[in-house]
Amino acid sequence: MSGKNDALLEFRDVVKTYGQGQTAFQALCGVDLRIAPGEFLAVMGPSGSGKSTAMNILGCLDAPTSGAYLFQGVHVERLDRNQRALLRRHYLGFVFQGFNLLSRTSAQENVELPLLYRGEPAAQRHAAARQALARVGLSGWETHTSAELSGGQQQRVAIARAIVTQPLVLLADEPTGNLDSTRSHEIMELLVRLNREQGITVLMVTHEADMSAYAQRIVHFVDGMVESDAAQPERETQ
Repeated sequence: MSGKNDALLEFRDVVKTYGQGQTAFQALCGVDLRIAPGEFLAVMGPSGSGKSTAMNILGCLDAPTSGAYLFQGVHVERLDRNQRALLRRHYLGFVFQGFNLLSRTSAQENVELPLLYRGEPAAQRHAAARQALARVGLSGWETHTSAELSGGQQQRVAIARAIVTQPLVLLADEPTGNLDSTRSHEIMELLVRLNREQGITVLMVTHEADMSAYAQRIVHFVDGMVESDAAQPERETQ
């Protein structure tokens, strides 16, 4: 695709309503949003602004009440639950504030999980997991469990797990929320490198202005609408 339709992800007048009648709550109020391949986008806004709802729809974890969500030109809102699950499995990677690692399982086994769900052979899983761990700077840590890793290392394992499937899009929900300042900046530098060197489109929810400064573009949500959408100067990596 090119020209006017070159967005990787696109919202067209997306509305999301929870509940019915007098108790209905409109979390998104006709949002338009276009994200190009290879962008690093930070999504910000106060609690209840709609940013998490927007990210859930972008991540195919929820569907709009009305409007259109296009992924590479495909109308995701027209897909059934199984089709959305396949899209998530093959094109999207997720990183969460809480790491979500299996505690008694090695770093390599944690990273292999998405490939296990795909049914890939053991030899391919092992090789891909080792490569993903190397990409996040954890070569030599394959056999360590979560209890033997620092918070920053655990988040690196979580990022390796998210990228082992070679996704087009990485969705990161407060990825530095449980980390100290030094580890937070290390994780942000890692996300920038993955974005620039691997071409992964990164969508990140954050409350922290110093973390959003790493993004190329910041979208602010307020009351279910996009209040502002602005590009940022390119930041030098360490």
